[in-house]
Amino acid sequence: MKTHARIVIIGGGIVGCSIAYHLTKFGEKDVLLLERTELTAGSTWHAAGLLPLFNMSYSVGQLHKYSVDLYKTLEEETGQAVSFHQTGNLRLAQSKERLDEYHNYCGTANTIGVPFRMVTNEEIKEMWPLCNVDGLLGALFHPEDGHVAPADVTMALAKGARSRGAEIELQTEVKAIEKKVNGEWLLKTTKGDITAEIIVSASGNYARQTAAMVGLDIPVIPVEHQYIVTDDVAELIERKQKGLPEMAVLREPDASYYLREERQGYILGPYEKGAKLCFADGVPDNFGRELLPGDIDRLAPHIEAAINRVPSFANAGIKDVVNGPISYTPDGNPFLGRAWNMRNFYFAEGFSFGITAAGGAGKVLAEIIIHNEASVDTLPFDPRRFGKYADKDYSAQKNVEAYEHVYEIHYPMEERPAARGKKKSPCHDKLDDRGAVWGQRYGWERPNWFAPKNVERNDKYSFRRSNWFEHVGQECQATRDAVGLIDLTGFSKFDLTGQGAGLWFRTMIANSVPKKDGRIQLGHNLYSSGGVRSEFTVTRMNQQHFYIVSSGAAERFDGDLLHKCLPPDGSLKLENNTLSRGTFVICGPKARDLLAEITDADLSNEAFPWLSAQTITIANQKDIRALRVNFVGELGWELHHPIETQEALFDAIAKAGEKYSLAMVGMRAMDSMRIEKSYRMWGQELTSDYSPIQAGLDRFVKTKDNVHYLGSEKVMQQQQDGCEITFATIEIQAQDADAFGNEPVYTKGGEMIGRLSSGGFGHRIGKSLGLGYIKTQYAKIGAELEILILDKKIPAKVIDESPYDPLNEKLRA
Repeated sequence: MKTHARIVIIGGGIVGCSIAYHLTKFGEKDVLLLERTELTAGSTWHAAGLLPLFNMSYSVGQLHKYSVDLYKTLEEETGQAVSFHQTGNLRLAQSKERLDEYHNYCGTANTIGVPFRMVTNEEIKEMWPLCNVDGLLGALFHPEDGHVAPADVTMALAKGARSRGAEIELQTEVKAIEKKVNGEWLLKTTKGDITAEIIVSASGNYARQTAAMVGLDIPVIPVEHQYIVTDDVAELIERKQKGLPEMAVLREPDASYYLREERQGYILGPYEKGAKLCFADGVPDNFGRELLPGDIDRLAPHIEAAINRVPSFANAGIKDVVNGPISYTPDGNPFLGRAWNMRNFYFAEGFSFGITAAGGAGKVLAEIIIHNEASVDTLPFDPRRFGKYADKDYSAQKNVEAYEHVYEIHYPMEERPAARGKKKSPCHDKLDDRGAVWGQRYGWERPNWFAPKNVERNDKYSFRRSNWFEHVGQECQATRDAVGLIDLTGFSKFDLTGQGAGLWFRTMIANSVPKKDGRIQLGHNLYSSGGVRSEFTVTRMNQQHFYIVSSGAAERFDGDLLHKCLPPDGSLKLENNTLSRGTFVICGPKARDLLAEITDADLSNEAFPWLSAQTITIANQKDIRALRVNFVGELGWELHHPIETQEALFDAIAKAGEKYSLAMVGMRAMDSMRIEKSYRMWGQELTSDYSPIQAGLDRFVKTKDNVHYLGSEKVMQQQQDGCEITFATIEIQAQDADAFGNEPVYTKGGEMIGRLSSGGFGHRIGKSLGLGYIKTQYAKIGAELEILILDKKIPAKVIDESPYDPLNEKLRA
């Protein structure tokens, strides 16, 4: 075995082999894959091999589509059969809400090019003669769905990797990982030591143990998944004798199972309630290529449901109950990308749908390693989307929840109940007393909306306007007419200090940094393609001190980015003060009057203009960084205060606010108001898919100072040549269902020209709106378009940016 490799992959399942395959496909020669036993020995060998294309995520959906397309070509490329059965997939619907889910998904499918069609009960019966269609309202059909033999696909990927120079060592267990003084990694294995420049952890069930070797705790814990393999079934034997083709994979989400043919019998795979975790404390030493004991009693309701839907299943004898570990993460998405707090260590873990995702995951990670960025937006599955709150206890609860929700209806604004309350701002109980209906973001509890007295405090989820619509509207109108308070304590907050801090940070963003104390700028960190990696609000406290604020969900992501880019000489210090400071937003035309009641600071326009900051005292609470900015487009201030002062500050604001009809305002109202201002949101409008130029943020891109930053060449080229797609604000003639994001945009003639990234109802202006990206030639003001919302194309038109207060007169008041 070699003692040095540029890239070492730990794990020989389908994901690890896909990474090796794609690294070599992109030209990397020095790749070594280490497998503790045999290829496929973890979860790959016992997987059912399904290829579900149904996924509500624009990014994850692209991984799945790429995988299915790749697997079709592997046999021709490598000579290794993969047993690809392109049977199609029927996803049944028993309710109108389920049909709404399918129609909502169809928008995403259109934007990423996944073929589908909605079918009637008659068509279901034609495709699946053995199916009882009673109680069904129709189905979603994917013609390119199907199943493969997971072990065969893995062997094909391994063969392709080997043919291009990769080496694979079996029976080689990694026992320890150390960091060498020169930055390389030292892997201690059962066959000797190996030095590597880069490590990829694709160790499946062993993910937590591998991560622990480098001092990281990751929220990847397997869940037991069972499926039943039956004996031969007379009806299937008869079909084979008649030469009839294999029927589509049948999924009945309302009963939480899948069913497919397996030779002349069936495979039934339920996703049951009461699922069990396994290996939360590590995989036992004596566990090899084996299964866990079956527990058929847990599957009884699903067996009964399958018999009702497919009566021939009642006559099928049970040949085997396969119960094996499948890795999960708290949100069900993979754990794919860079590790934090260390260089040249990557994760490819947590694949609950590993066979479907493996091809795309291998491609994306190879792109990240070789090109430093991927061809799709990776935020939905980046490992840094979780923080310290995602400990073992949190993961244990959320991973089981994610498993149990595989076939639940996926609502756009759903808040799931497991493992809540991990992080609360000090004023949590005060907000709760005022009717907060809670949501969660990056572990933080945040009010989504406030229920008035005698109004039920819960969400009734729907793809249409629901029970919070009216109350969110009242919060928006109260902010427009008087003043509102928003708790944004979860903001990520960093203090950058040291000689030359401003010069260094200028190389991190496309915009200039503030040149005067107390001034504020918005800046974007880019990829080399020009796509947006991060967004920062930057305040100059003094020449050697900058206060940097970013999205609450980006704390680990942005902190890791900034730390890794700091000068190696230690001249600059970056301190994460997210937990040390809370944030209140006081906004609305009465914001100045309210604050004047409790501070001696001069809040006049002359003394405290828009886009400026001061450190002031409010209600005897000192060291409050008051920033005259906000995300709703009203007169207002962000008050970044020492966290220990929050309750006293809240009480003072609330008391003074009684005179001005102060309203408590939640996240859904804030989102409605920011859409009315055409404000781009990180992770939605601002992703690696789009540059600041495409986003219409040219004013935040400076090139005349000749400062080089990653992506500067690309955005300069776009400034000169223009872009094929551009950001647009769109007014939609919606009735009872607004856009949420991912809806396709069409011309009146039926050509798909883009997609929405956000949508919602603008309560201050009384219009349904969408933000998104469309072909530039169609982005003229007044251009008539159509937006596919659920099952209808809704008339729409391009409108001027910032339909609420387009001249920013309220912000500057």
